[in-house]
Amino acid sequence: MRRRLGMLLMLVVVAVFAAACGGASGGKEETSAEPDQETVVVKHRLGETEVVKNPQKVVVFDFGALDSLDRLGVEVAAVPQATVPAYLKKYEDSKYVNAGSLKEPDFEAISELDPDLIIISGRQQDLYEELSKIGATIFLGVDTNRYMESYTENANILAQIFDKQAEVDTALTEVEEAIKELHDQVADSDKTALIILANEGNVSAYGPASRFGIIHDVFGFTPVDSKIEVSTHGQSISFEYIAEKNPDYLFVIDRGAVVAGGTPGAKQLVENELVKKTKAYENGKIVYLDADYWYLSGGGLISVAEMVKEVGVALD
Repeated sequence: MRRRLGMLLMLVVVAVFAAACGGASGGKEETSAEPDQETVVVKHRLGETEVVKNPQKVVVFDFGALDSLDRLGVEVAAVPQATVPAYLKKYEDSKYVNAGSLKEPDFEAISELDPDLIIISGRQQDLYEELSKIGATIFLGVDTNRYMESYTENANILAQIFDKQAEVDTALTEVEEAIKELHDQVADSDKTALIILANEGNVSAYGPASRFGIIHDVFGFTPVDSKIEVSTHGQSISFEYIAEKNPDYLFVIDRGAVVAGGTPGAKQLVENELVKKTKAYENGKIVYLDADYWYLSGGGLISVAEMVKEVGVALD
């Protein structure tokens, strides 16, 4: 009796063990049957990052990149909703995760999302290592020293990641043709220009190879002063300086119109008695540029096209 009971117990153990092995084997087969995700290695200013192609959960801090993705019809998961350009206002909707602000990301919200890709630019570059621990992170800020080359490279990186090469090629060709037409017009006019940023009662100037230097470097306007200091915040100037340089065109970007807590008022600030003596004022060539495109989201497929249009209209 004891012998028969022992044999019965042994058969039960063997059966359970076999079932367990069969279940484990089945799990491995299911895993190996799943296709490997295709990846691409992206070389960017802060390093090299392996990115999954067609990522589903994308966090975008650079509004130029968000602008491009919007043009390409690519959906994103999270953006910094503290300061969104007006023409991209749909990204303020609650369906998108609020990733914080441009300079203060919400790391907890981003981590909970478990993103496949994070896109950053200059305002977040010091946080690159920290963000890279959460998800694959790439830097796509435009390089103002080589604006169009950088803009083109960034667009092609997005094309490669999201399989949108044909759409990107079309958009780039349209911008190239518009720029050529604008450049020819500028060359024929032979006019000088000064670019200024109005910010809370102060003004700063930008020249070639600067943040807004595309007006000189790409569109072809002659700088009224070739020695303007190149810096992110521009060279602080006075209204006496503007009157002395006396540009044919004065391009104005109003920071207060687009930053949180800012107060728009560039026109009232700029058009004072000194500036009214300039050729720019006398000929109606003080041009107030859309700060959404120029200050917040430069380098995008939409924004660059609009920047070309704005300057083109100023020449008419």
